[in-house]
Parts: sequence; structure tokens; C-alpha cells
Amino acid sequence: ATQNPIEQEGTYPLPEAQLDRFLFKIEVGYPTRDEELALVRLHGNRSARVRLEDFDLIPVVGADFLDEAREMIAGLHMAEDMIEYVVDLVRATREHPSLLCGGSPRAANMLASAARASAILEGRDFVLADDVKRLTGPVLRHRLVLAPGAEVDGTTTDRVLGEIIEQIPAPR
Repeated sequence: ATQNPIEQEGTYPLPEAQLDRFLFKIEVGYPTRDEELALVRLHGNRSARVRLEDFDLIPVVGADFLDEAREMIAGLHMAEDMIEYVVDLVRATREHPSLLCGGSPRAANMLASAARASAILEGRDFVLADDVKRLTGPVLRHRLVLAPGAEVDGTTTDRVLGEIIEQIPAPR
């Protein structure tokens, strides 16, 4: 889903229940000038079929690989102390004074899954605390709601998550 700033028309903020269903919130900036030129050229030509090759994109994997990857992620054993770390991080968001709404149990599950995937991508059969720390922002930032006072003060969810990561001891 696309979530534009409130001053832009066309999309609207999603309710918390829907935001919680997304694995990551990825910040996407503007395209380069050349990319934007290519987009405008293609958009103006309704008869043109947009192809991945038009943007120097090629599929990296197929559907079968994705199915296998899902199975690998689900099957990767996660040590109990790492599971506790994930749960403690998410639970801490529910008690942080700068947050009106913290992470849900689904958020903890998604953070654990993302950490498992990270371990596999790095060729490991175990999750490190660094996997969890690195993915805490992308997995949780869109699931948290800042308290009005914190938002006015310029606090961000990433700043709050950084504080929580510093406060919760990581397993060794």
C-alpha cells in the first residue's frame, strides 16, 4: 500500500489494524531525473506496455524459489533467548511514554520472521541480536503511534526504537 503525507491527495492513512499487517515500512525517495524521464515517457504512451527491461530490471527469483525460501525461514530454529529478546523489544514499545500505541503480538512474530530471513540471507542457521536490532525499525516503525506531545517535540518512531534497543539487553 502507498501512504503519502497527509497534504497529498490520492491516498489516505491506513488504520492501525491494517498497518500491522505489513512486514516492513520502507522509505522510498524520489527517482533520479533519468528514471523520472523514463516514467513520464512511458506514462504518456498508453499503447506502450511497461516491461521490467525498460527500467533495467530483471526478475531475481521465481515463484518456486520464494516458496522454498518461506519454508526455510519458517524452519530456521530461533534460540529461546533471541525469541525473548524480540518479545521484550516489542513489549517495551507498549510502555514507552512517547508512544500512544506500541507493537502488537503480530509485530513480534514479524520481527522474528524478518530476523530469521536475515540470518538465512547471510548464510547462517541461527539468528544474531544484530539481525533483530537492524530490522527493528523497518518492521516496527509503521506499527507504532507517537503520543501527541512526542510528535510535537519532533520525536520519531525510529528515535524511540533506538532508545528501546539501548535499554533492552541483547543476548550474547
